[in-house]
Amino acid sequence: MNIQLRNGQKSAIVPYTPSHFKEIHSLNEKEEWSNLVAKHINTREAWDHSTIAYVVINEKRELIGYVRGLTDTKITLYICEILIDKRYRGLGVGKILIDYVHSLYPETRMEMLASSESRTYYEQKSWFVLRF
Repeated sequence: MNIQLRNGQKSAIVPYTPSHFKEIHSLNEKEEWSNLVAKHINTREAWDHSTIAYVVINEKRELIGYVRGLTDTKITLYICEILIDKRYRGLGVGKILIDYVHSLYPETRMEMLASSESRTYYEQKSWFVLRF
């Protein structure tokens, strides 16, 4: 799905393929998500088996964000991870990505696990947040 960011840049939401994992891993490293980085083999297998797995690619063919999750398609849509490259935050990428995924399963309630840093942002968007 083609999208336009708040700054006018064009990008696209595309289904994850294994060829994306190197850039996903790099984004995880930059964000210092040490568990996903340290367990990169398990992380890749999780991507390969997730029912929700989408990436955002910019015009330069760079991966600028992703979402991974699980759904039963009728009741619950659970976001496991959503991450946007720091250079693209504030441009609406995360909201577009979440809205897109929810539009695929509109009957579901959407839940996500959030850290203390991200919880406030998600709650401002009226997304249901599970705290850890």
